Parts: sequence; C-alpha cells; structure tokens
Amino acid sequence: MKRRAFIQTSVAATAGMFFLKGCAPVERNAPGLQLYTLRDTIGGDPKGVLEKVASFGYEKIETFAYFDGKIFGMAFKEFGDFVKGLGMKVTSGHYSLDQAKSDSWQKAIDDANAIGQKFMVVPYLAESDRTSIDDYKRVCEALNKAGELCNTAGIRFGYHNHAFEFETMEGQMPFDLMLAELDPELVHIEMDIYWVVNANQDPLAYFEKYPGRFEQWHVKDMDKNDRQRNADVGTGSIDWEAIFVKAEQAGLKHFYVEQESYPAEPIKSVEASINYLKKIL
Repeated sequence: MKRRAFIQTSVAATAGMFFLKGCAPVERNAPGLQLYTLRDTIGGDPKGVLEKVASFGYEKIETFAYFDGKIFGMAFKEFGDFVKGLGMKVTSGHYSLDQAKSDSWQKAIDDANAIGQKFMVVPYLAESDRTSIDDYKRVCEALNKAGELCNTAGIRFGYHNHAFEFETMEGQMPFDLMLAELDPELVHIEMDIYWVVNANQDPLAYFEKYPGRFEQWHVKDMDKNDRQRNADVGTGSIDWEAIFVKAEQAGLKHFYVEQESYPAEPIKSVEASINYLKKIL
C-alpha cells in the first residue's frame, strides 16, 4: 500500500473508532456553560464568576440577560473580550421572543457578530404566546422572520424547548408542529434534553426522525427521585453516553451545561458536571 493511501486508511479507521466511543470532533465536544446556571451570583461579580468557570475547563459560554448592547452591567464587546481573554468564547446567547420581533433585533445581531458569537436562541415562550395551535404557528412565523435577519448576518438562529411543547393541544403536539413549521435553513433547535425526558419523550427518537435539526443542546440531568429537579450531570437518571453517541446524527455543534436546581451550591454543580463530561467525551 502506498504511503498516502495507508495514512488515509489509518485516519479513517481512527475516526471510526473515535465515533464508536461516543466522541465527536474537538469543537463539538468542547464543554460549554449556559450562564443562567449561575444567575444568582454572576450579576454581582461577572468577572470573578467567569474566571471561576474558566478554571474548571469550560471553553464556551452561552449568555442570557443581554439588553440594548449591555450584559451584566458591561458593554457587550467588553464582556466578549474578557471571556476571550480567559481562553473561552461566547458561542451562543439567549434572547426573548419580544427582542427577536423588535426593531432592536438588528442591533443584537450586530453586537453578537462583533464578538464572534454565531448562535442566537429564543429560550422560552410566555404562556400568553402559546394558548392555541394558531399561536404556535404565529410564533413559528416570527421565528422564521428573525432567522432570516440572522442568516443574512452569518448567524444561526434557534429555538430552545421546555416540556410544555410536548403537551397535546387540539389533537397536535406543538413540538412536532414547530419542527414542521420552522424552516431548518433559518431556525435550528437547541434541545434541552432534560425537558424532553421530563415530558416522557425520547431524544434519540427525535434525532433519528429529524437528523441534523438539533445543532445545540442543553445538558442537565434529572434527579433519580424527583423528576422535577435537576441533578449534577452524570449523577441522575439520563444516559449521557448513549445520547452523545448520537451527536453527529443530531447535528450537534455546541452543548452547554445548564441547571435550574442544584443538590448544593450552583458553582459546585458547574464543576461536578464538567468533571463528569470530561470522563465520557
């Protein structure tokens, strides 16, 4: 066998083993954190909290609380530069549906681009926005429109689920309706895997049925005794190794640890979760 052919064959075989072990390309496997996990402390000391996050080995940050060019009392560009200086990068951010529909949406897009952030996500629908199937259709129309502006700027727009999208309404499951109504060229799904499981649905079945649609994930575990509470990743009831094996099929590009409840201090959960993920990825 010629040297070049041998190298190509060896690389292909190694890549195959890499995926069989449940691993993916380094960028996809780089651990991220949704800062909402630390919502009770980051506002008081954003730089100190970010330094702690970086010390644990997180490489990516997903933001929340952006408003009119500022976040946590800092200019957004200053925030992005500080994160970069810690060896991390802001890859995604959460924005309300009202922001995505407002005249200030273009400014939010421009600010994201200025720090190299390439994903923007609507993370929640107020109850008043989801009282009927027609409401969901109107939401999808608004999300597609917001996604058009993001696409023009080279940013991927997305929607993040909870459990309510899986509650049957008028004979339909809203989540499935959204997957049909949202243009995959304009809007990706940031799957919150905990909420999918909480709603008694199977993330793997969705990966198989809608391959490539779930470009970002929220990774938070489910307490073994109380389904309504989170556990540190790796200590709950969700089989993360089985899920990460399907990362390529899902279309995963980035994932973020996120917790809404904790067994102890939130910062301890942030550390414990990445320590587990380092072992399996």
